[in-house]
Amino acid sequence: MTSKGKRALITGASSGIGAATAVAFAKAGIHLALVSRSSEKLEKVAATARQHGVEADVFPCDLLELDRVSERMASLAEKVCGIDILVNNAGMGYTGTITETPLQDWQRTIDLNLLSVVECVRGVLPSLRAKDSTTIVNVVSIAGKQAFPNWGAYSASKFALLGFSQALAAEERENGIRVTALCPGAVNTPIWETDTVNADFDRSKMLTPEIVAESILHVVQLPDSAVVEELVLMPNGGAF
Repeated sequence: MTSKGKRALITGASSGIGAATAVAFAKAGIHLALVSRSSEKLEKVAATARQHGVEADVFPCDLLELDRVSERMASLAEKVCGIDILVNNAGMGYTGTITETPLQDWQRTIDLNLLSVVECVRGVLPSLRAKDSTTIVNVVSIAGKQAFPNWGAYSASKFALLGFSQALAAEERENGIRVTALCPGAVNTPIWETDTVNADFDRSKMLTPEIVAESILHVVQLPDSAVVEELVLMPNGGAF
């Protein structure tokens, strides 16, 4: 797949893996549609991307408004004349024991980490099906393959996302859509500074967003005859 001139929709694009992926894609000549809640942060990422000669459109959107996500993503895809690559990166971290995690926190974690991805896919699928050589990358987590204590809600949402990714791949293969589930270990992003995460890790030993972005770029640049269905990317310094 020749990526130059393609157009990618990236969610959670204002920081961390999403922002790094936007820059990596821009350097490869991939045009961008960037989605996140913060228009100000998105504009900064878009400005950096445009320095590499690509188009970068900004679409502020709260993906927790689930009843509007699919329609918004479909409208976005139409506005930019179609999407070739969808990177579902938006998500949240959550720590807490299973017994102490309130039901509403379970629901919010699953809504953002799983159901918003489902709705993004549903909104963009018609655009992907209408093009040749299209790719969906769902950023899962190693916690979608291995459960960790005090990460019950997060792990449950990511296990479900991995299952969704596998089902999606099976359904859309005949439509020429490649689906990759990316399962990185700990990545040094702002997720560790959010009020829903209480964890004490050496962030210097974690993966960087740029390393993860390089892996995502590699996946979307594979020849049309190949697909990485699942990719586990771990730090080599001891962090999970």
